[in-house]
Amino acid sequence: QVQLVESGGDLVQAGGSLRLSCATSGITFSIWTIGWHRQAPGKQRELVASISRNGKTTYRDSVKDRFTISRDNAKNTVYLQMNSLKPDDTAVYYCNTPTSNWSWGQGTQVTVSS
Repeated sequence: QVQLVESGGDLVQAGGSLRLSCATSGITFSIWTIGWHRQAPGKQRELVASISRNGKTTYRDSVKDRFTISRDNAKNTVYLQMNSLKPDDTAVYYCNTPTSNWSWGQGTQVTVSS
């Protein structure tokens, strides 16, 4: 059974930084491309960044040069370093594959105040 546990969300002022973590279990973590998604109130969930098994990363344009995704295969964990946060980054953040192969975790709330 796949479990995804996101953490690290908080209330932060614009321009601040946060580091999100997603601990996984029940999967062979190292073989999967993993992504961070987010869902803002009243909006559809969107893929923010992904990292392949080989470490290749992709980002949506709105977070390029501000967010960095990384993974630790020994800990079965994926991270999202978020810098220069903007109010538009306010959302619940989730990890999953880019095509959401697994059931969603509870997510972690990120709130950026202006």
